[in-house]
Amino acid sequence: MKKLFIAFVLIAGFSFSSQAQEIADNALGLRLGDNDGFGGEISYQRALGGNNRLELDLGLRSGNDFDGFQLAGLYQWVWNIDGGFNWYAGAGGGLASRDYNRGPYEDDTDTYIFAAGDIGIEYNFDIPLILSLDFRPEFGFGRYDNDDLDFDIALGIRYQF
Repeated sequence: MKKLFIAFVLIAGFSFSSQAQEIADNALGLRLGDNDGFGGEISYQRALGGNNRLELDLGLRSGNDFDGFQLAGLYQWVWNIDGGFNWYAGAGGGLASRDYNRGPYEDDTDTYIFAAGDIGIEYNFDIPLILSLDFRPEFGFGRYDNDDLDFDIALGIRYQF
């Protein structure tokens, strides 16, 4: 039994250490976090060459407080830590629109642009799956409620192809 356990540990260690250090050409999935009330986002990543990629995220919401969308685009640099672990940082921006539900006679609509940064860590599994955890500060320009700075922490799960 002891030999079987040691063999399993060695095989598992070898499979994790033999991971490719390149990023996937495409990845599609979900980014689940606060995102200033938008919650989950549909997320797409496209490799641009080397260790750079473009990430596009679309958040939609229909709820009691407001209805709206948010589209974010980020350019990211990716660095390998070890095996399938990578860390990344990026910058970009986006566009958001909200229709606040404040009452039957009030119609408040807010459309604004924002600048965003991004820093995170991800793990690329041997199967076509990426898990990530990132932090994204966003600075909005022209927001109705004057809350210009947002901090977003999210968990991402994406299928890579």
